[in-house]
Amino acid sequence: MAKTTTTRKSIVILGGSWGGVSLSHYLLHHVVPYLHKAEPSSYEVVLISSSSQAFCRPAAPRAFISDDLFKQEKLFVDIEPQFKQYPSGSFRFLHATATNVDTQARVVTISSHGTNKISTVSFHALVIATGASTPSPLLGFTPGQDVPHLRSNWAAVRAALPTARRVVIAGGGPTGVEVAGELGEHLNGPMARAWFLLPSAQTKPRVEITLVAATERILPGLRKTLAERAEVYLAALGVKIISGVKVTGVTLSGAGEGKVYGGTVVTLSNGETIKADVYIPCVGTTPNTEFVADKALLAPDGKVETNPKTLRVDKAGEGAKIYALGDASNFAVNPGVHNTLSAVPILAANMKRDLAGMKDGEDRVFEEDLRETQLVPIGKSKGVGAMKGWWLPSFLVWLIKGRDYWLWTTGDIWSGKAWAKEQ
Repeated sequence: MAKTTTTRKSIVILGGSWGGVSLSHYLLHHVVPYLHKAEPSSYEVVLISSSSQAFCRPAAPRAFISDDLFKQEKLFVDIEPQFKQYPSGSFRFLHATATNVDTQARVVTISSHGTNKISTVSFHALVIATGASTPSPLLGFTPGQDVPHLRSNWAAVRAALPTARRVVIAGGGPTGVEVAGELGEHLNGPMARAWFLLPSAQTKPRVEITLVAATERILPGLRKTLAERAEVYLAALGVKIISGVKVTGVTLSGAGEGKVYGGTVVTLSNGETIKADVYIPCVGTTPNTEFVADKALLAPDGKVETNPKTLRVDKAGEGAKIYALGDASNFAVNPGVHNTLSAVPILAANMKRDLAGMKDGEDRVFEEDLRETQLVPIGKSKGVGAMKGWWLPSFLVWLIKGRDYWLWTTGDIWSGKAWAKEQ
């Protein structure tokens, strides 16, 4: 097994998405230059990602339908070129998958993409930001897979949609509702204009689309009136909602997961069955933390047990310089993109204290904003949502998120411009 060695102290970041890319830029802008004042050219940031491209995953509910719906060069952005701006030797990108982390020996074992070569990378500090996997391969990267695997699944479902007559979507949360809305508009046509009135339900949609929600109503993270408005919009796109029941089985092994399409029968917890030409599970996520050898560092749900105020992994030991962020961490009740990005400057400040050996002063503290915040586009023109406890009209949900699912924000994040100023 090859071992990657360097004379510099490596700050290893696992995960090339919102948290990992953002933190890498922030450290290179504001923390590494500070450390180099005391120890010139002593530190490097090593970003390890199983994908060579950053992907705007929130856009997946629309993106999987057709490449024509987004500019692909904005949807997928090569990671390594975004870091050419920094001094030589201060950054390395490794297109590889972490297969093991030994916190005692302080090494990460990786499998390089393309060659499957196994090697190890020593770390002085470690950040776990590997995110989480969705049950459907349409909605994000699965562990160890890259863009070609995602696109192959998109191609499969695109081939199935034109002849589909029954679609079943499991999950009444934001992703399930967004997928249902996008497919409803794509397969059954846009909702009729109603001007100041709410649109009416489609009585004879071309394709039967059923959204199954385990909760008593869809979008339990939003107030009831907004969930009811979402139900009206979905009905106008030909989507039927069954709430208060779970999907307990499918007749086609791997339907919706390893196999993204195929005729199957979906069994519900109330005993009912539904035939489906396309089945898409949108229920929950699984944290990508299986490579963490010391299971004592994980919470019961599989996420890295993280101090919610400092973002340190306290169970790794005092002074261990191990941290976690994003969906792989339990640092927040809602570890969504907005909380992950808000936590980046706090984590970087505490890493700076630890790496520089600062004894004076206090840690920066992350405080999660628990006010009602959720934006849910429904098709290309409508949506429901709230931000910081304030209700947002449909037009603002469309303007902020629904028109391009956050692509208008990602350019500055991936390039590091969003982190050029210390926060």
